[in-house]
Amino acid sequence: MNLFKRFLNPKARAEQDQDTPEKADRGKYMPEVKLPTDERFMLNFKNNGGKFLYCIDETEVQEAFDNILLENDWYETECCCFDDNLQEKFKGFNLEFNHSAKAEFYLSTCEFLVANDGSILISSNQIKERKLHDLPANFIILSSTSQLIDTIGEGLRGIKFKNKQQIPSNITTIKNFETQKEGDFMSYGSSTKNLYLLLLEDL
Repeated sequence: MNLFKRFLNPKARAEQDQDTPEKADRGKYMPEVKLPTDERFMLNFKNNGGKFLYCIDETEVQEAFDNILLENDWYETECCCFDDNLQEKFKGFNLEFNHSAKAEFYLSTCEFLVANDGSILISSNQIKERKLHDLPANFIILSSTSQLIDTIGEGLRGIKFKNKQQIPSNITTIKNFETQKEGDFMSYGSSTKNLYLLLLEDL
């Protein structure tokens, strides 16, 4: 996963943009190079307006979370969170955990990260029966590299496999992560979230 480290380094990113393998010396009739799953997710996620912080261990997860709170002045504010494990993990940040849509941000895990469109697949395991527009506008999602998949279909099969006793309801994806521009009819009707992804290396 050195790719994520390179992407988070502005200098390396600039150099990478100048010499991207799939763009170099390829005729227009050559078959398109298929990027690895992790790289496709990274590029599509950022194109959707998402922000991610790559973490190699739990210590870096805590540091990244702290940086997000600092950047947005979210210390000692309300945090909408349905997950007791996450509340325990981040209990040292003086947050008021509740289930309110009026909270400053929403904290959650997810089901999978979908490479083909850079979306985040979630279900009632994370958001209960809430609709996306009934949750805060700001999201912090904790995920891991083992949750990277190619397609939504693969994710749906994964959800079914993990929940053999009872398949969760309210399965949906989030893939609009920046403020909609006025008159952008392509985004009409979708729920846009300002989203940070804490991506933990676990492979």
